[in-house]
Amino acid sequence: MNDLINHLASLPLAQALDAAAQQIQQVQEVTHQTTQNLDFMEWAFPSGKMEKFQNNPPPWWTVIFAMFYSLALNLIIAQVYRKTYRGTRYSQDYVQTLIMIGVVTTILIMVVSGNGYIAFGMFAAFSVIRFRRNLGQSRDLAFVFLAMAIGMVVGARLWGAALLITLIVCGAVVVLTKINAFAPRRASHLLNIRMTSEMDFEKLLKPVFDQFTDRVQLIRVQSAQAGMMTELRYGLVLQLGVSTAGFLEALHDACGNNRVVLTPVDLDAEA
Repeated sequence: MNDLINHLASLPLAQALDAAAQQIQQVQEVTHQTTQNLDFMEWAFPSGKMEKFQNNPPPWWTVIFAMFYSLALNLIIAQVYRKTYRGTRYSQDYVQTLIMIGVVTTILIMVVSGNGYIAFGMFAAFSVIRFRRNLGQSRDLAFVFLAMAIGMVVGARLWGAALLITLIVCGAVVVLTKINAFAPRRASHLLNIRMTSEMDFEKLLKPVFDQFTDRVQLIRVQSAQAGMMTELRYGLVLQLGVSTAGFLEALHDACGNNRVVLTPVDLDAEA
């Protein structure tokens, strides 16, 4: 401020007035911008509302309503999970756990709101708990986070936001599953086949692979039955519209009616 006064004093009167006017205009612009920011904060967080939310525990009827509201939303999530699941390891226990996680998260958020001591105690207690179930698919973990997120939003008493998030996310999951989005262009399989040791498996199997597959990779070769048999494991991609029954029949003819096992990769990955 002193530097500004000295600077104005060193200028002629007209220049000093112009400089002072510019400084006043800049101060007014900054003040106006600050007032707008304060108005927005007052609109987003009404005076005293957040403090009341943090310091006053919710009434019992609000807690009960939040629990049933969270239960209803998590039932929607569980139903969407069940309808869109495509694996072979569907677990009723996991789906029921999803619902419980959402409701319990709602209760925890409502209990710890504004109470740092309870929040710290719960953090210390839950830090020693581990989720020990091996999830069969990556989407199982995503549904766990979704249930927890909805529970947190309901616990914060953002009723409309919780419903909107549930409908948008579940709708997206249903649509992506319905149109089979991001699926591989063709179904990949694993082939396990057994042939006698004297057979030239490369020569016998090559015509069959050329007729029925687009890509083949030999994964493993091992002997069996004291060296009398050879077990082969291939990764392959079947051609579009190929007959699986015809493919298996051609394989049986090539290997002398020995053991042939054809497994889709998606199912094998979950085993």
